[in-house]
Amino acid sequence: MVEIRHQRITIIRYRRPEKKDINDKLQFFGNSLGLFGERDKDKSCFRIFIELLKATRKNMAISSDDMALKTELSRGTVVHHLHRLMESGLVVQDSGRYILRSGNLNAVMEEIQKDVDRTFNDLKRIASDIDKGVGL
Repeated sequence: MVEIRHQRITIIRYRRPEKKDINDKLQFFGNSLGLFGERDKDKSCFRIFIELLKATRKNMAISSDDMALKTELSRGTVVHHLHRLMESGLVVQDSGRYILRSGNLNAVMEEIQKDVDRTFNDLKRIASDIDKGVGL
């Protein structure tokens, strides 16, 4: 597993989709993590995310060039979104190829939850040290 140096975890609370459609659920998932914004008019990040899911299902990493071909996006656009997906903790890079951080989305979310818990525990310890240091 590749170590993640820093993460920017965004969680936006949306109403769950009423439809049972997988695309609506995928859109909800990405929107809730701040991945698929309104500025992404051609749904590039969503399309890249779908290709990553397909590759992970086959237990294979995928290159940015392959993703660009499959999504009909420029390599620059693909790399931009891959960096955002890596920063979020969903995707890792291994030998120039990309794949979901864990074998499925549920496992990825469990890993991110552990990251959040570790971060909050570190913040609480630092807060306690600061409180002691300033006499609170």
